[in-house]
Amino acid sequence: MDAQELLSRYEAGERQFSRVNLIKVCLTEAKLIGINLMGAELIGADLRGVDLTEAHLNQAKLNQASLADADMIEACLIGAEMVGVDLTGSDLTEADLSGADLRGAKLGGADLKRANLGKTDLTGADLRGADLSGANLKLANLSGADLDGAYLGKADLTGAVIQGANIRNAGMSGALMPDGTVHN
Repeated sequence: MDAQELLSRYEAGERQFSRVNLIKVCLTEAKLIGINLMGAELIGADLRGVDLTEAHLNQAKLNQASLADADMIEACLIGAEMVGVDLTGSDLTEADLSGADLRGAKLGGADLKRANLGKTDLTGADLRGADLSGANLKLANLSGADLDGAYLGKADLTGAVIQGANIRNAGMSGALMPDGTVHN
């Protein structure tokens, strides 16, 4: 399937595109609200500025995709493969990324308020300036992640791995730390 076919079928009212192959597809600025791309192959796709609000991308393969400045509010990305993905400046408010693989992802300036990042692998991820207020980071792996200037107010980091993470200048007021204590 190519970009034009997907957009035509979406405009005709179709929303079910599970397991489609869209490797290296270009869908910049597309409005795909509520689309179902569960298990889809979007490796290397150009999705800059796309609107995937309330989209279903469980188990999707988004490795090396560009989703900079995308709207993914309340999107479901459970178990998605997102190694090296660019989510710079994206809005992932209340998105469910539990169990996702975000190793080496670029999330600088991303809005992750109240997002579910439980058991997510964020090893080496760039989260500089990201807003993670109220986010669930239980059992997340943040080893080597850069959280310089990120805001983690009231985030839940219970059981999270943060060895080697840069948390310099991170706002952590009220955050529940890996050992269960509340950061003041």
